[in-house]
Amino acid sequence: MGTHDPAVLRRLLDIALALGGVRRTDAVLQTILDAARELTSARYAAVGVPDGEGGFALFLTAGIDPPTWEAIGALPRTHGLLGAMLADPDPIRLADIRRDSRFAGWPAAHPSMQAFLGVPIIAGGEIVAGLFLTDPADAGGFTDADQEVVEALAAHAALAVVNAQRHERSRELSIAEERTRLARDLHDSVTQTLFSLSLSAETAVTIAGSGARLAEELDRIRALAATAKEELRALVDTLRPADLGPDGVAAALRERVDLLRRVHDLDIRFAAPGMSRVRRPLVDTELFKVASEALSNALQHSEASRVDVTLEPTGGGVRLTVRDDGRGFALPRNSSQFGRLGLTSMRERVAALGGTLRLESTLGTGTVVVADVPCA
Repeated sequence: MGTHDPAVLRRLLDIALALGGVRRTDAVLQTILDAARELTSARYAAVGVPDGEGGFALFLTAGIDPPTWEAIGALPRTHGLLGAMLADPDPIRLADIRRDSRFAGWPAAHPSMQAFLGVPIIAGGEIVAGLFLTDPADAGGFTDADQEVVEALAAHAALAVVNAQRHERSRELSIAEERTRLARDLHDSVTQTLFSLSLSAETAVTIAGSGARLAEELDRIRALAATAKEELRALVDTLRPADLGPDGVAAALRERVDLLRRVHDLDIRFAAPGMSRVRRPLVDTELFKVASEALSNALQHSEASRVDVTLEPTGGGVRLTVRDDGRGFALPRNSSQFGRLGLTSMRERVAALGGTLRLESTLGTGTVVVADVPCA
């Protein structure tokens, strides 16, 4: 069926209308991916957004079950046929992908594929993504009509991707500006109030003279003010947008751990085995904030002698682990305790990325926080 088929035309119109209300790049590409697979009866489909460094910033699949995807492991690289397609605006259609000289093979757990259709998604003269389809239901391979339909979908995707990226950038800028304003206001107003409170307590201690009970209570006020200042400083750091630089979250976390080790004179270790320098701005920023919150908890509350921070790739995702050997605690039973420890914030950040957060702690044996998020 080609684009002249009334049913296909209606389906393309439905997709175009649906994409008008989509505001996330991954959702746009998932819609196009599912439609392309449906209209060509392809067994497998994928769409990838190159990161400019030989990898993919986003890679979505259809037709591959989660256990198989997990077994495949790391995201593909932009080499072989995938790389050729992202460098050439012309579609690639093959009866057998394995016979092409550009075919570079696949991992052991990867399903075997034969017929291949690759169509670039082009916006503003630039290839922003690649749409890949394999093994249609028709044993004869992909047809001219299939290619025509997928090219039409790619054209719809290009406009929708540009609009979604523009919306995402605008939203991120608005959030960053609001967090910066809140951080500034908190620092300027509340910090001065706490400083005045602490100063007044010190003055009262001097005036109290021999009033031991009064002096004790004023010392307590002074200690509470100091604690509040530290908690406020941590909150302000969280609100300020994290500038991770060009090397991503692994490099930024390494620098943060090095700084905290010097400041707290504590054995804090960082490892990032197998992590590439691929930048995934939203995932990196949120993971950095989750790690910072977990580190802050360990340093303020655990009385640990050692803290380990690990960042490692998983099948299609990234895992952050923050482990301490401190005193541990009984897991909270209500939301107010979660909020006080920053666990609600961490869980919300991880959930927003489509991931999960796991907390384990036992009195006397320490605490471990594990965040698993997909690369997308």
